[in-house]
Amino acid sequence: EQMISTLQLNQSYAGTFGQWIEPAIEPLGFDWKIGIGLLTSFAAREVMVGTLNTIYSIEETEEQLGLIERLRSETDPETGLPKYTLATALSLMIFFAIAMQCMSTLAIVKRETNSWKWPLVMFGYMTVLAYFSAWITYEWANTFLLG
Repeated sequence: EQMISTLQLNQSYAGTFGQWIEPAIEPLGFDWKIGIGLLTSFAAREVMVGTLNTIYSIEETEEQLGLIERLRSETDPETGLPKYTLATALSLMIFFAIAMQCMSTLAIVKRETNSWKWPLVMFGYMTVLAYFSAWITYEWANTFLLG
């Protein structure tokens, strides 16, 4: 049953999108599951936690672990090492601190400026800035904290 649930998640629209963007977000220490969370958190940042809860409840194991324990116990299938490290957590925090992850803010800016120009500029530059800041944080943490 767990294999069926995993297959259903992998073949869902969200799972497909997450796997599609995974090569772009992998340098930040993110996998496709975090990619799905990034997509859904555009509605509101706190939606990320609900998304991860949903992903991990679909992929149930015999032991009912809380989300934190599930994230801690997640391992890379190729290396067997923990998938989510301190570097990943720091990178994700930096990304969320800088990125324009709020649909309602963009809608208000569009309404106030009566144009899509500024919302698109905001979204673009803040996403690029967040990406590179998260990447630098991930690399720094791997080198100096975990190295």
